[in-house]
Amino acid sequence: MRQEFYIKNLHCAGCAARVEEALLSNPAITLAHINMDSRILRIDGQSMNIQEVQNLVGSVESGVSIAPISDEESEEDVPEQGEIQRIIFSACLFAAGIIYEGVFEGTFSPSIETVFLLICYAIPYLLCGYNVLRQAFQGILRGDIFNEFTLMGGATIAAIAIGEYQEAVGVMLFYCLGEYLQEKAAGKSRKSIEHLLAARPNIAHAYEGEKLVDKSPEEITTGTRIAVFPGEKIPLDGTVYTGVSQVDASPLTGESLPVEIGVGSQVQAGTINLGGNIVVEVTAPFTESSIARVLAMVEDASARKAPTERFITRFARYYTPAVVFCALLVALIPPLLFQAPWQEWIYKSLILLVISCPCALLISIPLGYFGGIGAASRRGILVKGGHVFDDLRHINIIGFDKTGTLTKGRFSVTQLIPAEGVTPEELLHTAALAESRSNHPIARSIIEAAPELRNIQEVEIQELPGRGIRAQYQNEEILAGNKTLLHEYGLSPITFTGEGSAVHVAKGNQVLGVILVDDTVRPESAQTIATLKEMGITSIAMLTGDRISSAQRMAQQLGIDIVKAPLLPEDKVQAMQELGDTHNLLFAGDGINDAPVLTTAGVGIAMGGLGSEVAIESAAAIILVDSPARIPELLRIGKQIRAIIWQTIVLANSIKLLFIDLGIAGLSGLWEAIFADVGVALLCVLNATRALKA
Repeated sequence: MRQEFYIKNLHCAGCAARVEEALLSNPAITLAHINMDSRILRIDGQSMNIQEVQNLVGSVESGVSIAPISDEESEEDVPEQGEIQRIIFSACLFAAGIIYEGVFEGTFSPSIETVFLLICYAIPYLLCGYNVLRQAFQGILRGDIFNEFTLMGGATIAAIAIGEYQEAVGVMLFYCLGEYLQEKAAGKSRKSIEHLLAARPNIAHAYEGEKLVDKSPEEITTGTRIAVFPGEKIPLDGTVYTGVSQVDASPLTGESLPVEIGVGSQVQAGTINLGGNIVVEVTAPFTESSIARVLAMVEDASARKAPTERFITRFARYYTPAVVFCALLVALIPPLLFQAPWQEWIYKSLILLVISCPCALLISIPLGYFGGIGAASRRGILVKGGHVFDDLRHINIIGFDKTGTLTKGRFSVTQLIPAEGVTPEELLHTAALAESRSNHPIARSIIEAAPELRNIQEVEIQELPGRGIRAQYQNEEILAGNKTLLHEYGLSPITFTGEGSAVHVAKGNQVLGVILVDDTVRPESAQTIATLKEMGITSIAMLTGDRISSAQRMAQQLGIDIVKAPLLPEDKVQAMQELGDTHNLLFAGDGINDAPVLTTAGVGIAMGGLGSEVAIESAAAIILVDSPARIPELLRIGKQIRAIIWQTIVLANSIKLLFIDLGIAGLSGLWEAIFADVGVALLCVLNATRALKA
């Protein structure tokens, strides 16, 4: 069960990570995620009352509260207003104090100087450090003495105690500025997700009688007719009732080629009407529309943490106490054992405390994964969590379903084989007449080859199950079906060579020939296979329920190494296990018949699965357009995201270790330490935002 709450007084990404971890420690909760932009806490699992959730949240972050999502007064939970003005005011006072000490010291009496410097240092310290000190104090009261707030607060208080006032204020001021800049950068990155998905439409022009009334899409019910004008986003899923146009589906699918639509065409919410005015009959409420489901899946994906993210959060629990212990050793051992100056080594221990805050990794690593989810979404690939990028690094075998994945999943005429004395045009024309009012997939493929004969009213047809169609047109009898049908009427089918389903055609007592119909290979399939091999994939397999002869012919055409056919859906799991370690295997299928193998594979990818609940539930990633070419793109994005994550880890730890060494050697002070903390955190956030362009 899913529950959502507004969360108040939580403005730190590191704090949010701790709250999520605390919630997940409860066995009743399977997923916990805090959206720092919308201030919404989402949890999945057993139903819990609001007080139980509040107790769990409060045990980690006192002062943080939650409220029901329906509580309108809770919607405006905005971080403290005027934060940048407070930072600027504090910086001006701090600069005045530094200038006075450097240039005008001794100009006034000692008492006036003391009061002036107290104003210049104490006010900025309290303005910038109040929240840090409050969080540190509350943490100590509840027994959590090892976090970034106690590190920062303890270090600055100790600096004041040994007379390092400028350093104490500078640490708080630049920490406050760094946190502000980090949140700005992180906020832009998070918000870009909705831009990548073309944001949700917010107006629908609904018909009430003959009148058009503007409403919110959430207010529109199924069956309502809505007008969509050129250049507007289609607000809800539906069927075109009147009008002809083109739609741009790229906000949803990443496919830039416009799609022609007309009466009866299905349209999806979030796509853009490029041509004329259309009227759409709504087929689903907004909450079940394509764009709503896409946005919900992206939001869910951000909540599904990668192992690296979880490790960093757990690591911080042990890392911070270790840092405090090391700082104590630095402060105590040299003075006690080697008679070194106390003030000097206490100062060095403070440098260690400030440098070692784990904020850089706690903020930037989740942001890197979230950026990767956004980059994939921009290409029409929905990744269901950061863990997918980690799983992709193991992949060395890729399995494909055939129909609907490597092929278009619909029949088309591949060959016309007329009898002697019959033209191909006559053969196709006659077959299309017979099939003109049938909905069978093979019949539709013949009609598409001769669209001018669609729905000919003068034709009378009789469908003969398992054999074909008998039709009457202008007092002539037409047969279109298999060999058995012709034999029933005493006719001998012609012999032929070729692959595909054969439709034998006869008119009167004359056999006109054979039409071969087959599923067509997607034009990009061969290039996709070649690209995957260039990327180092060792084996590519086809697991299909089709005939072995058809599968082998297509595998040879595409350059596929292994063919296993014919297979039932449950047989595909065993066939996949025979290929090797399923942990190293990626499987792409249509998300319906392939559900068992999608679930079992190391990474399961559903092709064109937006409308399929099975696809959404079974696959780790969903490609919104029916194109296998997106699979190499996903592998490239995964590789880049992993590189960015490890760059961030190495960058943060290398700079921190460098400044720790410099601090212990006496070559850096608290000014450099605050750069090594806040500056590195900001650099890591900026590096993580590169993931959006992966």
